[in-house]
Formats: sequence, C-alpha cells, structure tokens
Amino acid sequence: MKLKSLAIASLAAAAVTLTAPVSAQELKIALIAGKTGALEAYAKETELGFMMGLEYLTKGSMMINGRKVKVIVKDDQGKPDLAKAALAEAFGDDKVDIAVGTTSSGAALAMLPVAEEYKKVLVVEPAVADAITGDKWNRYIFRTGRNSSQDGLAAAAALMGEASVAFLAQDYAFGRDGIKAFKDSLAAVKSKAKVVHEEYAPQTATDFTASAQRIFDALKDKPGRKILSIYWAGANPLTKIADMKPERYGIELAAGGNILPVLKGWKNLVGMEGSIYYYYAFPKNAMNDWLVAENQKRLKQPPDFFTAGGFAAASAVYTALTKAGSSDTEKLIATMEGMEFDTPKGKMTFRKDDHQALQPMFHFRIKKVQANEWDLLELVREFPASELPLPIRNKR
Repeated sequence: MKLKSLAIASLAAAAVTLTAPVSAQELKIALIAGKTGALEAYAKETELGFMMGLEYLTKGSMMINGRKVKVIVKDDQGKPDLAKAALAEAFGDDKVDIAVGTTSSGAALAMLPVAEEYKKVLVVEPAVADAITGDKWNRYIFRTGRNSSQDGLAAAAALMGEASVAFLAQDYAFGRDGIKAFKDSLAAVKSKAKVVHEEYAPQTATDFTASAQRIFDALKDKPGRKILSIYWAGANPLTKIADMKPERYGIELAAGGNILPVLKGWKNLVGMEGSIYYYYAFPKNAMNDWLVAENQKRLKQPPDFFTAGGFAAASAVYTALTKAGSSDTEKLIATMEGMEFDTPKGKMTFRKDDHQALQPMFHFRIKKVQANEWDLLELVREFPASELPLPIRNKR
C-alpha cells in the first residue's frame, strides 16, 4: 500500500474546502484519527474513505444543506490524552458541528465524556471496544464501526462445529473485549466450539515463541478439531505462528479479517477461514462499485477494510445532516436513532438503544487460485445483521 499517498489522495477532491476562509455558513466536521503510531495505516485509510464518501454523496460539490463542508483533521497519535484534547479543541475552539473518530479503542474511550460535556455528536469510527457503546456510552455517541461483539458473533457463526479453541490476543481493551465477546457469542449462535485457553501478549510483542508453546500445549491433546484463533490489531503475528508449524499437533489457524497488506501475507495459508468486516469483492451494491472503481483508478488497488469504514462514517454524517435539515445536536440525535443508511458493505441501522450500527459481516476462506495480488478471499457466507444477536451492553 502506498501509505504516503493516502492523505494526499484523501484530500484531493476537497482541497479547496480545506483551504477556504472560515465563514459562518461553513458546516464543520472534525475527523480525529491516530495518523502516527502503530495504527497509522488504519487511520489513513479512514481519512481516505471519509473524504471519498463525502465526495460521492455530495456529487463532488462538498455541500450539505446549502453549506460548504470543511473537514478539520486532527492526529491523536493513538494516545488517549491527545484524543481527548483534540476533541475538546474541535468542539471548543474550532466550533465543529459534528465529530468523527478515532482509531484506537483506548483513545476513543477517552473522547466519549468530551462529547457529553460539549453536547455534540461523536460518530465513532473505527474503534471496536464494546465499552464504547456499552458501559462507557452516552447519548451523544453513535458508532458506524463494528464492535467486539459483532466480531465475536461473526467469528462464532463461522465456527459452528465441535472444536477446541485457543486465542492469542493483545493485552488491552481491543483484545480482551474481543475474546470476551467471542465466548459470549458461542451460546448466542448455538456453536458447539469451546474456548480452552486464552493467551494475551503486549501490543508491542514481536517474539511469540513462548505464547505459541503455551497454546500448543493447551490444545495438542484435545480430541477432535483444534483451532488457534488470532485476534490482533496492527502487524499480525499469524505468519510467525504458522512458521512454528502448529499443524504438527493437528492445530488449525483462524483469524479475523485485516487490511489488504496483511491479508496478502496470508496468501499461502490456503483454505484458512475466518470472519471479516469488509472485503472489496464481497458486497454487491452501487456505492461499493463506485468505491472499488475509484480507489483502483486513484491508488491502483482495491479499497481496503478501513477505507470502507471511513466511507460508512461519511454516509452516516451526510444522511443525518440531510434528513435532520440541521446541525442542531438534538435534531441530529432524534434523526439518527433508528436511522438506516447505505454504506459500501451494505445497509446499516443505528440501533435506538445504544446507537451501535447494526450491519452485515462476512465469513471468508483464503482462495486456492488467486488471479492477482489482491484476489485473496472467497466468500463463504454473508451474515446479515438479523442473524447476529447483538447484546445491548449499556445501562440506558
């Protein structure tokens, strides 16, 4: 991926917007993302997708409700204190009408009280932790990104037969929320799989020898199917684990979806299955067709995981502002609760109870025959939102 070109490409269509003089008629949107740090690739894709989404939805005019759109991008470096300060600055100093962000779950959680303090809507994209629309939620928070429970439900639905499962995950909110959600989801989708071991490693870990050996020891003597599932954000350790030859113990590997450069590193793991939020070839709709064609034209590759997420956030913001006919917070909340909107991965709906976007997920398999470097996954099945019994975790 040509990461250096992402920010340029993402702003190209709206360069005049970002440099235009401030006026009272401008509709100001803050986009906060961890553009430097471990998740910078995710952040840059989110920005790219958000700007392409606004371009598509406004038909290139960058106008909503007769007001010129100004997007103010802030880098929180994936740090909670910087994310909190960036959102406060956006609402307090920049006077933005609505905000979107951020990349890290820890940073996003730090932002939630700021939205409540300023009484402004924050659309969370792409941070995943359940707590964002769970016990840390407030009425100003809406999330287009999937949450850990949606990941867990999709992963559990993709694994319906009897099996012993061990997990390797990162030791922070994303990893621990994800594994808890998977365990909760097994019963919800009536899977016969059973989690027999959980292994948590630091986010910065690069040597997985000891972790892998503990997992192998936990699985190797179990009867029947044995699966090691890896739930990881950033540089994924899957290939390192594969090099340790878990198959000698009859252990299969499984993983959640990831960005294309990571998926490309898995191309030799033919037949491996998992669940994914988005893969460019799976959804069949006009919005995704446009995104695929335009991303290919501009960047010479298909759109990625978080590009689609940024686009979805843009669609939520555009739809809410258009339907409300106003940027008034109370009118936006009234409009957004229960609101359905189109995204590249299909229709989403903000659930009234917790403002989590209900959305489809996908079961994938790594292809045996791959036509090109990005032709990596085949669709086993799409899980519609109606088949993912997402629990309500807030206390509204």
